[in-house]
Amino acid sequence: MTRSLELANMTRVQQFILLGLSTRLDIRDSLFAVFLTLYLLTLVENTLIIYLICSHKELHKPMYFFLGNLSCLEMCYVSVTMPTLLVGLWTGPYHIPFTLCMTQLFFFIVLICTECTLLASMAYDRYVAICRPLHYPLLMRPQVCLGLALSSWLGGLIVSVAKTTCIASLSYCGPNVLNQFFCDVSPLLNLSCTHVALTELVDFISAIVIFCGTLLVSLASYSAIGMAVLRMPSAAARRKAFSTCASHLVVVGIFYSAALFIYCRPSRIKSMDLNKVLSVIYTVVTPLCNPIIYCLRNKEVHTVLKKTLHWP
Repeated sequence: MTRSLELANMTRVQQFILLGLSTRLDIRDSLFAVFLTLYLLTLVENTLIIYLICSHKELHKPMYFFLGNLSCLEMCYVSVTMPTLLVGLWTGPYHIPFTLCMTQLFFFIVLICTECTLLASMAYDRYVAICRPLHYPLLMRPQVCLGLALSSWLGGLIVSVAKTTCIASLSYCGPNVLNQFFCDVSPLLNLSCTHVALTELVDFISAIVIFCGTLLVSLASYSAIGMAVLRMPSAAARRKAFSTCASHLVVVGIFYSAALFIYCRPSRIKSMDLNKVLSVIYTVVTPLCNPIIYCLRNKEVHTVLKKTLHWP
């Protein structure tokens, strides 16, 4: 009873202070230039891919449908976290209102969960194309592709509503300093002055279902693809297929390794500096690399790009 009265009398935090990626004045300007360049490059890459897919009928295929969804997601994803990262590098630690912080958290969770499901859908698409080519038109017909894409976005939305509601309902009585460049789950849990066991459980279970579930689908799909490639009679075909799958697995591996380390843990993370480094990997590096790995190395995309730019 006494504990409840004490909490009731405490002033609820109305804003947080984001320390940003780095507080060192000697490197903030350089980091700002680097990350602004990466941000603009990511937007240009993904905008180009969406334009090419929408404007050329030869790219109206299931694989490119998912790539278009992924590019759209990456643009939203990087635009949720990068502005606060850049502001932090430009001005130093700054205040962010509680409502705006929760809004950023909501969209971040929606997008990261959707990306996991989309990556799994893309892996399944490649599995059907390589391992069951005769059934590909049926298994990956437009209705199925649309259903997979909508399920990815809807699943991310549902998970985000549950997680954000739990985190927003916690009491934050001070301190209000987040050692991060955006409003993330672990730093917020570290600041809560109430019992967070239920919220951590919800966070952990959703992470296991979304991250581990989609990772298993991706790994199973690429494993089956690997077995099928090994049975190909042509050495050139095997090298081409392995090259494509290996590059895809690198992106998937980097993204999931960083995300799983942070989110599939039942306890609050103490090493915030490591948290920030890993956050940069899956909020900045993967949105930048995904277009290059999935599209810009693709011969069909190269052909369409040359035609668009009128290259010989």
